[in-house]
Amino acid sequence: MIEMFNHKEFEYLESENSLVIFNDCIETLRDLQEKSVDLIFADPPYNLGKDFGNDSDSWNNRQEYLKWCYTWIDECFRVLKDDGTFYLMNSTQNMPYISIYLQEHYYIINDIVWSYDSSGVQSKKKFGSLYEPIIMAAKNEKAKYTFNHEDIMVEAKTGAKRGLIDYRKNPPQPYNTKKVPGNVWEFPRVRFKMDEYENHPSQKPEALLERVILASSNEGEIVLDPFGGSFSTSSVAVRLKRKAISMDINKEYFKIGIRRTGIANEYEGEPLKQDKSRKTKNTSKKDHLAKVDDGQMTLAL
Repeated sequence: MIEMFNHKEFEYLESENSLVIFNDCIETLRDLQEKSVDLIFADPPYNLGKDFGNDSDSWNNRQEYLKWCYTWIDECFRVLKDDGTFYLMNSTQNMPYISIYLQEHYYIINDIVWSYDSSGVQSKKKFGSLYEPIIMAAKNEKAKYTFNHEDIMVEAKTGAKRGLIDYRKNPPQPYNTKKVPGNVWEFPRVRFKMDEYENHPSQKPEALLERVILASSNEGEIVLDPFGGSFSTSSVAVRLKRKAISMDINKEYFKIGIRRTGIANEYEGEPLKQDKSRKTKNTSKKDHLAKVDDGQMTLAL
């Protein structure tokens, strides 16, 4: 897959089904040929001060952060095929601005809510935040995007469990036992000591990524993740017989990608092993938001 890039002025390792790149995402995306990717899942830093090991989650103000987001979003749509699909996650604070930008420049298919429980202490001054928003988008309203609804069916919690009959049908029939999921997804967060856990502060569950990849791509197609992180997206894509391209600017995460996608078990003589230690250096959301200049609320569109 490296042949899809023009200059290749970055470090990378690849196998038949996975390409892992050590480089800035915007620089890398600009080097990638246009209309070459079938599915993109983007989970960028949220500007909440999390510890990604390289101060990559802190901007001076919201305007600077949004400008950066709009830049890589445009590059993602440039490399996306005309009928490809784009998924984006972000914080509840940032998503309204990003949503307006996508509505004005592209086409939003779905607004999705990833709902989860929390074992942590919740605020006593307001309702705690127990979800993250996801946007599913295409280049335009006429895009014939992939949606494999039969591959993502879930149990229907209706009369099917009790063997009830749907008399609205002619002739009457038992209720369906399977249905297409709605836009509220309930997946548990990745917790310390879970089998899939990696030493990363914002790892997303494989079950969530499996639904995205099964719904919006087919075997042999190319799935791009511009913010590799724990490389769960690429790991799941390879397992589901897709081809994965992913990148990160943190060398430790780059090495996770090499291991999790099956490219190699060592890097420059270093054995690559799963690190199950706990991340503890995250700046709290409250402390970081207190530093952000919320006085500049004009959208940088």
